[in-house]
Amino acid sequence: MRVVLAEDLALLRDGLTRLLEAFDFEVVAAVDNGPSLLPALLEHRPDVAVVDVRLPPTFTDEGLQAAIEARQKVPGMPVLVLSQHVEPLYARELLTDRAGGVGYLLKDRVANVAQFIDAVRRVAAGGTAMDPEVVGQLLARNRSPLAGLTVREREVLGLMAEGRSNGAIAAKLFVGEKAVSKHISSIFTKLALPPSDDDHRRVLAVLAYLDV
Repeated sequence: MRVVLAEDLALLRDGLTRLLEAFDFEVVAAVDNGPSLLPALLEHRPDVAVVDVRLPPTFTDEGLQAAIEARQKVPGMPVLVLSQHVEPLYARELLTDRAGGVGYLLKDRVANVAQFIDAVRRVAAGGTAMDPEVVGQLLARNRSPLAGLTVREREVLGLMAEGRSNGAIAAKLFVGEKAVSKHISSIFTKLALPPSDDDHRRVLAVLAYLDV
């Protein structure tokens, strides 16, 4: 699986490269600044891009904007964004096109190798990988639409927004998959959203409804 990596810190960039290669990813380009990222993405058209939000020269949102532009030119290009802090506005920008294959993780998650690699693979497969802290803030900012949900339904919704499957939600909550399906059906009914068996689409629908 081919990866384009964008990270300005040399040690972290080298570490991520070695980590990805240890799990059979091929890092076809590793750049350290915003202006170099878009050409690399368009040239290599990777199976997934792992991108730091803030890159030189201004350290604002060069990485994110390059990724968004690349997805406009190559719809659905999978992008996993890494950020030092929870920045809901960046998550919103990334999800705007609803084209699939998106992720937003805090850099601290990289320390959990299994979690990080799972997120990369999930995004490469067209899924969603949202950091739990980001999801928590998004849900906290949108209390009104969720007022009708039970505590358990809010838990299920949060796990859905992270990109988890019904089976993974069931395992996390120690309940059966039938119970999870029932909760999800109730959530969609209360939020006036059509049910869907497509995990990625349902996550984007929920996040869009919550005005991510």
